[in-house]
Amino acid sequence: MSMGPVEYIPPGVERYVLLGYEPYRYFQPEGPAPWAPMTKPLSECRLGVVATAGTYVKGQVAFFYKDDHSYRTIPKSTPVENLRFAHVTKHYLERAAFKDANSTFPIEPLRRLEREGIVGEVAEDLFSCMGGIYSQRKVRDELALALAVEFTRQEVDAVLLVPM
Repeated sequence: MSMGPVEYIPPGVERYVLLGYEPYRYFQPEGPAPWAPMTKPLSECRLGVVATAGTYVKGQVAFFYKDDHSYRTIPKSTPVENLRFAHVTKHYLERAAFKDANSTFPIEPLRRLEREGIVGEVAEDLFSCMGGIYSQRKVRDELALALAVEFTRQEVDAVLLVPM
């Protein structure tokens, strides 16, 4: 049974309008994404992680609900019960993240994959940011560059992107 593609952009635009925001302008690339084939098996890779559900650790400053292009560092040893979420679509998160934090920030499954040798190693620091950032320039020129520096510092081989 094939479900076909999920049409998430029109409902997303409608949600923003219903919440009283200007319609969200989704990023439209000018060409295909660059392809970088894996140079070694995943079982030998150090994996970096960035999630866009506005995940933070209890005690950290929560994300601002609108256009916050900062990120939070989350140590991979963080107990799942210490994870918190701040996102403009918070009422949608209640169905998943507040019931099972791993559904939007898969920290426990990643630790299990590391223990089982499926992933060589999960980087010590995982990262989270907000997904609904209006300024594409800030994402491209500031957030993405800062995360690239973090991943380079951690010497990751591949990055798992966990969208909200």
